[in-house]
Amino acid sequence: MTTTTDGGQDHPMRPAMFRGWRRKCPNCGSGPMLSGYLKVRDTCAVCDEPLHHHRADDGPAYLTILFVGHLMAPLILIAFVKYRPAPIVLATIFTVGCVALSLYLLPRLKGVIVAIQWAKRMHGFGEDTA
Repeated sequence: MTTTTDGGQDHPMRPAMFRGWRRKCPNCGSGPMLSGYLKVRDTCAVCDEPLHHHRADDGPAYLTILFVGHLMAPLILIAFVKYRPAPIVLATIFTVGCVALSLYLLPRLKGVIVAIQWAKRMHGFGEDTA
């Protein structure tokens, strides 16, 4: 653990990120972090850890675009060069693949970003509420 600027201790990063990837509370790992597809709960339903401090904003979307683009672009090129499918077939297959991968990654990457903020005590996480 490292010390933050306010004297508090950071939480362990790796377990928090793993819990965030699973869309669970970064504190207890058992309560759901999200109340919908992307809506972060105000508090954990199990341990009452406040989660409303998060500032994920556009980070998950940028990371999703980054990962999907860097994965699918080479695959499109390989498929086109090796198999020479009709353009409509190539476009249809990779459109469905890109949308499916994006829908899978987006809530998980949001969970990871919220968990990183929680672990590093950013944006109000870790402040005493008493």
